[in-house]
Amino acid sequence: MSEDMRVITTIADMFGMEAPAKEAVRYGCGHINDTYRITDENGKYYILQKINHNVFRNVAQLMKNIVGVTEYIARGEEPGAEYLRVIPVAEGGSYLEYEGGYYRMYNFIYGGVSIETRPTAEEMRVSGRGFGRFQQLLDGYPAETLFDTIPDFHDTVKRMENLRAAIAADRAGRLREVKKEVEWYLEREKYCGVAVRGLADGRLPLRVTHNDTKLNNVLIDRARGEAVTVIDLDTVMKGSILYDFGDGIRSGANTGAEDEKDLTKVNFSRELFDAYTEGFVSEAGGRLADAEKELLAFGAILMTYECGMRFLTDYLEGDVYFKVHREGHNLDRTRTQMKLVSDMEQQLKDMEATVKRYA
Repeated sequence: MSEDMRVITTIADMFGMEAPAKEAVRYGCGHINDTYRITDENGKYYILQKINHNVFRNVAQLMKNIVGVTEYIARGEEPGAEYLRVIPVAEGGSYLEYEGGYYRMYNFIYGGVSIETRPTAEEMRVSGRGFGRFQQLLDGYPAETLFDTIPDFHDTVKRMENLRAAIAADRAGRLREVKKEVEWYLEREKYCGVAVRGLADGRLPLRVTHNDTKLNNVLIDRARGEAVTVIDLDTVMKGSILYDFGDGIRSGANTGAEDEKDLTKVNFSRELFDAYTEGFVSEAGGRLADAEKELLAFGAILMTYECGMRFLTDYLEGDVYFKVHREGHNLDRTRTQMKLVSDMEQQLKDMEATVKRYA
């Protein structure tokens, strides 16, 4: 065992495991936190994470959100079901501060795997069921008590303000080459206030939202074809169900890569949309308000529009937020989201009919 892994097992032993730590290995494909699989002397697994507190600056609030949500889910789950649980520090508390770093531990979910490849229709259906079940289990949770771990994360009105500021500053001198993209976003500014206003006036219920509903954030039992549990709860905050449904479609119903340069390969897949909608609404549909049913399909447009706007803002500012690996990377990302939005706009009526059919 390397010296680094010895330190990790020392930290793991400060949590309430059933037996001392025997082994630590790096685990998973996450880009934010450092994740390790811990094996104790009885052969039982745990997940230990070093929290990236440059991203999540208030670890106490972050962990209060996660503990509250996981404990609420535990009350609603069936006996024997696997779900995420926070393993407390042996001396008390939900996280540990050690030599300037912040650590937490979860139980290991044995029954499911994270899908990292482009989804099939059945995987999208199962993913939709998983995130719909997440909404079902958290129905009634006092969402207003949750802290904003990333303030204004899906406030698309403020995202537009940020874009306008980036246009005015033109810090990286790139405005001239993206005038077409800028005009495209400004022409659709009316999208920005739909969810924000709906939450403010009470037309849209305030809910617990995951805010990162990619396929790989729901663990799937491939043998049974069922969702086991939702993971990666760092971005759990209060918001609209449009955010979670919409981001699941944005990230999953694209036939191409998020940064594909050849836009002929980027298309909105109705097959994948229909599959995800069927799964999501089959679990959450009975709890949807009329306004949510009416706007659920539009949520896919809104989240895709917002994501592309963030890529474009970052491009204008000189690529200071998203990691880039080539010249024009953020601009390529912007254009894929524009292509998806354009596809969805043409099919919105049919998308709404699909939601209505399952809801």
